Amino acid sequence: MSTFVLAMPWWHFVLRGIGAYLALLIMLRIVGRHSFSDMSTFDIVVLVLIGGTLRNTIIGPDNSFQGGLIAVASILAADRVLAWLCTRSPRLNRLVEGKPTVLVHEGELVPGALERVSLPKAAFRRALHTQGLEDIQTISTARLEPNGRITLIRKRAS
Repeated sequence: MSTFVLAMPWWHFVLRGIGAYLALLIMLRIVGRHSFSDMSTFDIVVLVLIGGTLRNTIIGPDNSFQGGLIAVASILAADRVLAWLCTRSPRLNRLVEGKPTVLVHEGELVPGALERVSLPKAAFRRALHTQGLEDIQTISTARLEPNGRITLIRKRAS
């Protein structure tokens, strides 16, 4: 195929781009989240492989310049529309973003919390250390936020 000739009608790229975007969002919500501030080499490899696989899903056999631009524009537009809808619907926002997961309550690790969000204990300890904390008992609450960051709230001094 030529660099400037589409292999398919333009709307195929739009539908495939939006479909892949929505499917990936759903799959990532099903798989769950963990701290994106603590991405491992494994996480990066998975993201690169997903990106390469989705490239084929979205543009198929087309190698044209326009096909790539149409697909990217469609994905960005879908993201903007979804973000706009989430600002207007708290219910949709909770569905898309999720809600915080409490990891520590009153200095005690919530049983099974780290496992539910696929967060290794070592990664959680690193999050403590980056905020200058050594002992979990000094924490009132720790939450894994929907954006993948860990929020730590220290206990008040008595």
